[in-house]
Amino acid sequence: MGRVINEDAFQIIDFLSYLYKSLQEEEYINFLWDVFYTNYEKEKYQFAFIAYHMLFVSFVYFSIWKIKINREKDFAKALIGFNKDCEKNMMNASSPFAFSEINESKIFRFFKLVGCKNDKIGEFTKIVKIRNDISHSNGNIFFNSQDSLDEKINEVLQCIFKIQEHTECTIENIFNEFLKNNWDSNAREWLDDGDQIRETLIRKNYFSKKDIEHCLSFNINLLEQKKNFIKIKKLFKTFQKEYSEN
Repeated sequence: MGRVINEDAFQIIDFLSYLYKSLQEEEYINFLWDVFYTNYEKEKYQFAFIAYHMLFVSFVYFSIWKIKINREKDFAKALIGFNKDCEKNMMNASSPFAFSEINESKIFRFFKLVGCKNDKIGEFTKIVKIRNDISHSNGNIFFNSQDSLDEKINEVLQCIFKIQEHTECTIENIFNEFLKNNWDSNAREWLDDGDQIRETLIRKNYFSKKDIEHCLSFNINLLEQKKNFIKIKKLFKTFQKEYSEN
């Protein structure tokens, strides 16, 4: 019988995207979780951590994607210092996984755009250093017990909680703009409110379950001065109904 997974490890799922733009992306995340889960059960803790770290980095990419979507000008300024090809690729990216072109230790610096200080960024990059140390053929087994892996999983989760807290304002801005722009323009790509929410809010922005939960408490009265407020409120009520039940 395999080792029972620490329940805390499952928390990362709630911070990953709720919907993906492609089946390939969804299969990739499912693959990483399966690798983590299988190796954990079989007590191959070193390989389990590598997979969990890759899930963590995917979460980081999804978080930076929201910043890029919501604060494109600031994101462009943050690319100063990267080579022209990288800068172009990042600005034209159609998927968060395009950020894999950037060194993982440097990717965290984008969180300065949402108020992260150097000490927190240093904390995040330590996770990358650990992964680098264990992924080389150096003759060492760094994680040889469940406790040693669970300790690092907890460190990863603490980083996730801090990043999520810093990106909550960005999540609110995206949600606010979605509600306003959906009715400020005459053209609607989707005829159904549920389609609008699913495709142009959640899937497009790689919203996670935690992002959705945060938006469920949005103060809709902040938009009461907008024209078509009745329709905006109806859209919000649809969002609450469909996703509070989930």
